[in-house]
Amino acid sequence: MKIIGGCQTKPEIDYPCQWLFKVIGSGCQEVEAAIKEVVGDASFKITPSKASSGGKYHSVNLEMEVTSEEYRLAIYRNLGACASIKVVL
Repeated sequence: MKIIGGCQTKPEIDYPCQWLFKVIGSGCQEVEAAIKEVVGDASFKITPSKASSGGKYHSVNLEMEVTSEEYRLAIYRNLGACASIKVVL
């Protein structure tokens, strides 16, 4: 958010657009399965990112086209509701 004259404004995002989600959870396979369940038939790309030093948590990048703010926020909510996913950025 930008602060203009003491007021916070939402960033302007032109939809549709490519969006990158960082998804962190327990186990790459579990995270990827949750992503596939949430996004369904939508086209997406998953790339591995990092693992925690103990190997308990793994992060992946999810890149996909989002068509609206509502759809983008629904992806955040639905991924965050999955048991194997700890954080969605």
